[in-house]
Amino acid sequence: MPSPDKHPFILLLSTWKTHIVFWLGAIFVGLSSVALTVGSEYMSELFRKLHQEYLLYSFLFTPICLTLLAWITLTFFPGSERSGVPQVKAALQSAQTGGEKPLLSFRIIVGKLLLSIGGIFSGASVGLGGPAIHIGAAFMTYFGRFANFGPHYLERGLILAGSSAGFAAIFSAPLAGIVFAIEEMGRSLEEKTSGLILTAVIFAGATAIIMLGQYVYFADHSVSFPWGKAWFIIPICGIVTGFMGGLFSLILLKGGAFLKSIRYLSPLKIAFICGVILAILNYFTDGATAGTGYQETKNYLLQADSMSAEYPLMRMLATIATFFVGIPAGIFVPSLSVGAGIGANLGEWLPIAPISVVILLGMTGYFAGMLQSPLTSFVIIMEMTNTHDLLLPMMATAFIANGTSKLICPLSLYEGLTQTYLTKTHDKR
Repeated sequence: MPSPDKHPFILLLSTWKTHIVFWLGAIFVGLSSVALTVGSEYMSELFRKLHQEYLLYSFLFTPICLTLLAWITLTFFPGSERSGVPQVKAALQSAQTGGEKPLLSFRIIVGKLLLSIGGIFSGASVGLGGPAIHIGAAFMTYFGRFANFGPHYLERGLILAGSSAGFAAIFSAPLAGIVFAIEEMGRSLEEKTSGLILTAVIFAGATAIIMLGQYVYFADHSVSFPWGKAWFIIPICGIVTGFMGGLFSLILLKGGAFLKSIRYLSPLKIAFICGVILAILNYFTDGATAGTGYQETKNYLLQADSMSAEYPLMRMLATIATFFVGIPAGIFVPSLSVGAGIGANLGEWLPIAPISVVILLGMTGYFAGMLQSPLTSFVIIMEMTNTHDLLLPMMATAFIANGTSKLICPLSLYEGLTQTYLTKTHDKR
């Protein structure tokens, strides 16, 4: 921190330097989110075109390409694998102890951008939320180093601001970005950095809006939730989605250790096998389990009967397979399509509430059950769908799902995955 006995002009320059670093970093975070969004849309369209025109495309290309991408990740971009949120959380904890930040380097930014989009082209189930968060934290940390801040000056604030800005920009949900920083990434906001985090969210979000327009993923639509028996769907939806979200997390946490225990399975063999699984799932769903899941979630909200009953299970399996491939890939957006599918099925099986409402509750509940972050879940769904009138039902569903998930998987997904990176960092010392 600047010494209090320095000249006021020097202190003023130091303060402006800090703000400019945060502003520029946030703009670059917004630009990277735009690149992820545009690149993913183009690659999704290209994959589906090739998938439909050439029957053997997925069965040959998907396993081979994903194995190649896994090798590139392991060889040239270690630390960029999978979501990226555990790496950021590990870096946050390392910031408190003064450790190195190899998980937030410029190399990570390049790998995360290129390999996430490459995974979509290969037919994997790739979300953009985690990569955007990882890239955001890395950009902010890089700008802090470029500005020659002290070794640990504002380091925690830089990481928190970058991750929340990436979250806000990729989802066009600034409030959810701040809540995510509080609930999942930081668990608390320091007084000195809270304003900088808010500013970073605004700059990153504004950059994305200027480049893409108001990129709200799901069209505005009015929903009503009449008082009465319809409210019984809330605990039902919360329990079901919480169970499924907890099961998903448990598989990811336990599955890695199980696969490592099989000696003859190397990481590249696992990647190839998972690629074959993804090819099979894409074949049976006509490519609907590939990509981010944005379009499928839109389909549920606009025309739920156009989606098959087995889709949420298929997408869940595809996301699990992609996770074990080991390439950079998020799980946020695919989870929204899974939750929407579970909600649509519940709404059809138990027609006691408007199906559009049950779909939104399903998205909220599954997201909360998967991450065990109930505040983030209902805030992001509310912002993305402009459904403020359903705030109380979504809050109730999120907290019921969160409690149910903890019965299935006591350790939250990202806390469990973060331990892996903390162990690696400790072993290197």
